[in-house]
Amino acid sequence: MPWWGYLLIGIGVLLIAAVVFMVIFGRKMQKKQNEAEQQMELTKQTVSMLIIDKQKKKMKESGLPESVISQAPKYSRNLKVPVVKAKVGNRVMTLIADQDVFEILPVKKTCTVSVSGLYIKELKAVRGGSVPKIPEKKKGFLRKLREKAAAAKNG
Repeated sequence: MPWWGYLLIGIGVLLIAAVVFMVIFGRKMQKKQNEAEQQMELTKQTVSMLIIDKQKKKMKESGLPESVISQAPKYSRNLKVPVVKAKVGNRVMTLIADQDVFEILPVKKTCTVSVSGLYIKELKAVRGGSVPKIPEKKKGFLRKLREKAAAAKNG
């Protein structure tokens, strides 16, 4: 067998090992995420708060407590997170919002939200108005093309 044959076999073995590793690692991470989600559901509270400001900031610059930043994985400390400054009762707090909730949170309005720790999970009501809907994502080029093809095929 030529040398490149051994090389291709070696590369194939490495690719198979990488796929097996990713599947096992993915399952473990999925279990952890499901457990964390269940824990958050158990500790969820409904709170009324005045949203002062909302921004996407790096976790280091967000103004969150040092204990929260130190518990976060190292790779996520430089990622931008949706940070909300809100007045809860008579305290001004810095909270992290879910991505979908962050997009529809109105600034300078009193809202009723579901909070789990420092994490805003759901927007329940807005004082003086209705809860805005989550905006639909823009259709990409390929999606539009598929819809046109499907319409042409059916019609």
